[in-house]
Formats: sequence, C-alpha cells, structure tokens
Amino acid sequence: MFVQLPVVAFICAVLVLVPVPWHWRAGNVPTLSMSAWLFVGNIIYGIGAILWGDTVLNVAPVYCDIATKLQIGSTIALPATMFTLCMHLERISSVRQVKTTQSDKRRRQVVDLVFCFGVPVAYMAVHYVVQGHRFDIVEGFGCRPAIYESIASIFLMWIPPLLFSIGGCILAAIAFVHFWQRRATFTKHLQNSNSTLTTSRYFRLMTMAILEMIFGVLVISIDMWFSLRGGLRPWISWQNVHSNFLEIAYFPLVFLPKTTLSWTFALWVEIPIASVFFFGFFAFGQEARKEYSATFIWIRRNILRLPDRPTNEGLKSMSSYIG
Repeated sequence: MFVQLPVVAFICAVLVLVPVPWHWRAGNVPTLSMSAWLFVGNIIYGIGAILWGDTVLNVAPVYCDIATKLQIGSTIALPATMFTLCMHLERISSVRQVKTTQSDKRRRQVVDLVFCFGVPVAYMAVHYVVQGHRFDIVEGFGCRPAIYESIASIFLMWIPPLLFSIGGCILAAIAFVHFWQRRATFTKHLQNSNSTLTTSRYFRLMTMAILEMIFGVLVISIDMWFSLRGGLRPWISWQNVHSNFLEIAYFPLVFLPKTTLSWTFALWVEIPIASVFFFGFFAFGQEARKEYSATFIWIRRNILRLPDRPTNEGLKSMSSYIG
C-alpha cells in the first residue's frame, strides 16, 4: 500500500474547502464548482488508495461504477470551470456591459452552472459510447474508468477538454488586452461595473485560471499519449465495442511495468497538484486573513470561552479614564 496517497488526497480535499466561504458570499459559481470537483476527486482518490491499497479484488462494484463516472466528469469539469471563469473575467474587463444588475448576475450564474455541471454530466453520458468494459482496478490506486482507445474516443473524450482549455487561454489573453488598454483606470472600471472583485483578486483569479489551464492541457495530452501508446483499436461496430461490457480489468502491481507505474503516479497527482494551486491562490489573500481572524475569534468566544482582547481604541480610552 502506498501510505502517502490517501494522506495527500485527504489533506488536499480539506485544503480546497478553505476558500469556499468567501467565494460563496461572492456568488462565484466557477470557483465554487472547481472546489467541489477537486474535493470529490481527492475523496475518490483517497478512498481508492485505502480500499485497494494491497488488493485488486472487486470489493465495492457499485462504488466503482459511481466513482469512475465522477472521474470522467472531472476530466472536463475542471477545464470547463476555468473556461467559464475566463468568460467572466473577460466580460468584466471589457466595456460591453457597464453595469451588472441582479438579473444579469442570476442569468450568468445559470450559464455558469450549465458549463460547470451540465457539461460534465453530458460528458459522463457520452463516455458510455467508448466504454469498452465496466471499469479497471489498479492495485494501490483503486478504480479507474475504462476507455476503448479509438478514433471515437479521441474526439469524444480527449478533444473536448483540450478545446475548453485552449478557449479559456484565448479568453484570458483577450481579458489581459482589455486590462492593458485601460490599466490606468482599471480599479475605477471594476467599481463602475458593480463587480465585487478588487484588482488584486482579479489578477489572482486570472493567474490561477491560466496556470490551471496550461497544467490541464499538459495532463490531458500526457493522458491521451499514455492511453494511446499501444495504438488505436478498430471501431468495428457498437456491438463489438460493448461485447464484454460487464468485464472488469484487474492490474496487480506485480504485473505492472515500472514505466507504467511511474506514469500512473504522474497522472494520479494531477488532482492534488491542481488542489494545491487552488488553495495557494486564495489561502493567503486579504479575504483569507479576515476569514481566519473571524474563525479564531469565534473559537475563542464559543469554544474556549475566553474574553475578547481589548482593542487599541479600548486601551486608549481606558488609559485616559485612569489618567
């Protein structure tokens, strides 16, 4: 059993929840969605590493059916959430819409939800087209979705996430051009647009989106190369592809070549690395420090039952009263 895998996965699952309160108050659907998908991905990885730490027995078949579909959904969910975030950032930095009303915000949130959750659900359904068998079980890692490597899988499984990532990069570049054109008055422009973003938060979001998308393109490309390294299989017919659909493929560690095991590790760390990126961009900003302070005060008052520390103004008034 790789003891470090569940530890890393569960720690990352906690980390992505840290920025949720202030994103919830801001109504930022893309970042909340990314937090949710990363949390689910880490939990699945952690549970898989525990249940199949030293076995390939099919100990939880229904769980694997659900977990592998969610893994497929997260493949496109992360690029799609970053794409919607870049759409939002590009719209704010442009002059197409001077003011944002509540109805505009609700309409945008509905569109964001379609991209962040509707698209992954549709992608999970489309996966059945190229799902040659039920799922794989890799010792030490857990359940993995099965894909029939063919021309159809390239266009249905790997091209869509790449398109979302590339499209997000293009939108981020356009947003940067908008910023550069009005860089002297960008802070005022954000205020006039009724946005809850500050300039520093805007750039944190943009930088995170760009890094996550570049990282996503790299991972998807590696995953496609790793899956297709043995060549494409012929698509003879629907019946032929799904003839052994109920089959489960088992991969004990003793039969895995070292190169395959290394690439399996490399693909496994995608979700934890993306989680660390997400946490790092939001855990040390001004909003985070305020949240930490409020949490500390709540714990001090309600759990430790300690009196509040006097503020500087309170100390001054007390000293003047004594004097």
